[in-house]
Amino acid sequence: MATDKVVETVIVGNYVEMETEGKSKNMKTRLSKFLWHGGSVYDAWFSCASNQVAQVLLTLPYSFSQLGMLSGILFQLFYGLLGSWTAYLISVLYVEYRTRKEREKVDFRNHVIQWFEVLDGLLGKHWRNVGLAFNCTFLLFGSVIQLIACASNIYYINDNLDKRTWTYIFGACCATTVFIPSFHNYRIWSFLGLLMTTYTAWYLTIASLLHGQVEGVKHSGPTKIVLYFTGATNILYTFGGHAVTVEIMHAMWKPQKFKAIYLLATLYVLTLTLPSAAAVYWAFGDMLLNHSNAFSLLPRSPFRDMAVILMLIHQFITFGFACTPLYFVWEKAIGMHECKSLCKRAAARLPVVIPIWFLAIIFPFFGPINSTVGSLLVSFTVYIIPALAHIFTFKSAAARENAVEQPPKYVGRWVGTYVINMFIVVWVLIVGFGFGGWASMTNFIHQIDTFGLFTKCYQCPPPLPNNLNATATAPPPVHHPSNHTHHL
Repeated sequence: MATDKVVETVIVGNYVEMETEGKSKNMKTRLSKFLWHGGSVYDAWFSCASNQVAQVLLTLPYSFSQLGMLSGILFQLFYGLLGSWTAYLISVLYVEYRTRKEREKVDFRNHVIQWFEVLDGLLGKHWRNVGLAFNCTFLLFGSVIQLIACASNIYYINDNLDKRTWTYIFGACCATTVFIPSFHNYRIWSFLGLLMTTYTAWYLTIASLLHGQVEGVKHSGPTKIVLYFTGATNILYTFGGHAVTVEIMHAMWKPQKFKAIYLLATLYVLTLTLPSAAAVYWAFGDMLLNHSNAFSLLPRSPFRDMAVILMLIHQFITFGFACTPLYFVWEKAIGMHECKSLCKRAAARLPVVIPIWFLAIIFPFFGPINSTVGSLLVSFTVYIIPALAHIFTFKSAAARENAVEQPPKYVGRWVGTYVINMFIVVWVLIVGFGFGGWASMTNFIHQIDTFGLFTKCYQCPPPLPNNLNATATAPPPVHHPSNHTHHL
């Protein structure tokens, strides 16, 4: 017990010192701190919830059409629980690592701890290298997905430009995130981001219910095993947003209070994802198989335009969430991480945005790319590696006895924790990476075969003829499935 008190003092010490050093001198600095500089439990909750549900909110109805209503709901609940548990494991390993280092008098005030450094400190360089590779690749493609989503969404307000051109534009806009120093500075953005996704989720729900079911609606899912596991891995991706858990914890004044924050964030997120996905699928059914973006089926209105604009702003925020850890890694690689000049650090970060921009133009497959990233990267980054890292960190009796954070009683202490961790490793390896990887790659390759790389306007309807004679032809149907994604 005494040891725990010492540990808590060590962990909190530097943060209290930082907070004292940053105390406001006048109203201007107080306002700046209120809007810009956060480190409380509430800031962490807003960051987790805001980061967890972004553009994927628009693809979950598409996943429901692949899985069916019952499987869609069950997978959301199941992966939400699994994601909360592995986020807890990451928080335990972070506190363990930080405590050991601060006992050695290491000062982290000018250094942001990252997941690969936790693995390095606890398990060695081989774990560090694997963790770094998976984490960076996942965050890279997570940023790519946000750019793709921006282009896909804005097209439903302004189709004068194709989606590729919109990707160029939003790539330049998102590059401005290089000026946001760290997760401390996302306080107001996290708060606004969650308000935006809350509005969008309830817009999707209410608009779908008011619209009612389309004539002849069918709910035939699941029909094919490829579609089933593709949909499941998109939900795996949805609740795998805790790749930035360590950075969010490091931005807290008292990181040992993180523990249940991700679970509480997940519970709130479920109140957004379940009603919206179920309502849109109820209204449009199998039509969603050819419309991976839920906005494409709802009639245009001021409410829909508002939802699109809010999601665009939120995707900018989420791009920053995904890209900021990559900025840190790059800064450390080139020796700029502890530089005091914001402008120099911002200039040094710009090369990180270029490959993200390029990949978003190569693979503009909004929807299918989520499942592919979920199965191949999320499965290892935030499920398998944290579970295995926890097992190996505390495999010895001495490590378990001296652990800073003991497992809770309600899961069965160390034995129960080990069983849960092994279940996650086996389940995600077989179902998420194995079946999910096969299904999502099959679907992803089919998108490439159908539309090609660098496609100019993915899932766009064909332009209507401009000549007057075109009016004499048969009127076009409301939807053009042949010009949308052809799934296996």
